[in-house]
Amino acid sequence: MLTFGSYFCFDMPSVLQDVFTEVNNCTNSNSSGSNSSEISCNNCTDCLGMSDADYNLLYAIYAWTNAVVVIAAGFLIDKLGNRVGVFLFSTLCLLGSSTFAAGAFLKGTSYLLPIMLFGRLLFGSGNGSLTIVQSRVTAYWFRDKELAMAFGITLAFSRLGSVLNFFLTQQFEEKYGLIWTLWGGAMLCALGFISAIILSILDKVGVQQLGDDGTLKSESKKLKLSDITRFCLPFWLVVLSIMFFYNGVFPFVADASKFITTKYGFDKKPSSYIAGAIYDVSMVFSPFLGGIIDVFGKRGYIAMATAVLTIPVFGLLAFSYVHPLVCTLWLGITYSFAAASMWPSIPLVVSQSTLGTAMGLTTSIQMIGIGISNVVVGQILGQEDHTDSETKLHRWKFVMIFLLGNTICCIVATFFLNVVDKRRGGILNISRRDKLEAQKKNMVENSQKDSDNFNGEEDLLLPGGSGRKYLQDGNALN
Repeated sequence: MLTFGSYFCFDMPSVLQDVFTEVNNCTNSNSSGSNSSEISCNNCTDCLGMSDADYNLLYAIYAWTNAVVVIAAGFLIDKLGNRVGVFLFSTLCLLGSSTFAAGAFLKGTSYLLPIMLFGRLLFGSGNGSLTIVQSRVTAYWFRDKELAMAFGITLAFSRLGSVLNFFLTQQFEEKYGLIWTLWGGAMLCALGFISAIILSILDKVGVQQLGDDGTLKSESKKLKLSDITRFCLPFWLVVLSIMFFYNGVFPFVADASKFITTKYGFDKKPSSYIAGAIYDVSMVFSPFLGGIIDVFGKRGYIAMATAVLTIPVFGLLAFSYVHPLVCTLWLGITYSFAAASMWPSIPLVVSQSTLGTAMGLTTSIQMIGIGISNVVVGQILGQEDHTDSETKLHRWKFVMIFLLGNTICCIVATFFLNVVDKRRGGILNISRRDKLEAQKKNMVENSQKDSDNFNGEEDLLLPGGSGRKYLQDGNALN
């Protein structure tokens, strides 16, 4: 539950995109006494009047903040421990979501956008880093066990927040208004802060019971920022694979509701449900896929196949009128496989003592890519409300082509990842059975070596043994 509330808040602007970007164009004037009021009246009393470019900045500044903060955050977590990170970053999430909600009070002033951007900045500083702490805690308690399944379960609960956002936020806003809706998200971040307190207590007690407290502190003191330069090539290829894949998914989710409304003519509420199907599928499938991957391995192959199977999604969205639910469900499945195969690969290619730094660096590069992608999408769409429908659809087509290009880059990265991994022993694609057999083989070999060493030592002492000549040779014993 640590990131449940923050994931709920992250995509609230996506569901409320029309409220953020539209302007109340209703008037009470009706001088002719007939129905001469504006036909396009939307009576949107809560609308904030942002441009599409300003709206996409809400996502871009979140991504850029993550890109800067998470590297230092990951290193800080490795040096000071999980418990310090949990408190610090859950607090930032709470402060950020509260500031973002407070910004809505400034509607109609020049302070609206800066305050809401500052709220997203604080929120981004906490949420990405909080996910790193969550991953580090999970990797510690489930190392050499059901690692991918544990990652899948934490992802499922995070995505539960995203799913409930897509199902509930639109209805809640219509009934209670924008301000109460945004403050409701802040309250869920407070739930994450309470979870952080409980998690810290459990982690402290558990580490002490295992007797690992001293070892962890000793390893953290040895850690240096220069250790980043020693990360292996497979790690960097995993990073690129994650960045390019998420460059296609997250910018699409950010604008999906409006895209579906514009191209397919659905109302706002059905559009948000269809867009949220991506997270619905991820929430349901992630734990099971993690368990399956733990048993069968093949993480590298699955990552590459996932990227290949994502290509038709953006192709259909760009060049056809196939029902959008087909595409979002499809993307949800490939996204679930990508998350279950790519992120749990990181603990396999770096050491436990540098895992926080590695996760922070990965998140940073991922967010740089997503931030750039959000800006590119915003520039392609431009001032969409002032253009005709044909021009809008033409621009949306270029957006889908841009997202498709990122997916192709992911295919290239995962291909080279599998090539390099195979040359280095295939750690990413090894199954649980093969891993256990390799461990047994190593135990037998080590046992045989110990036995040979023991017999050799006895030979030195036994009369007529093979060590007699060695003992008789001068000062060999010295």
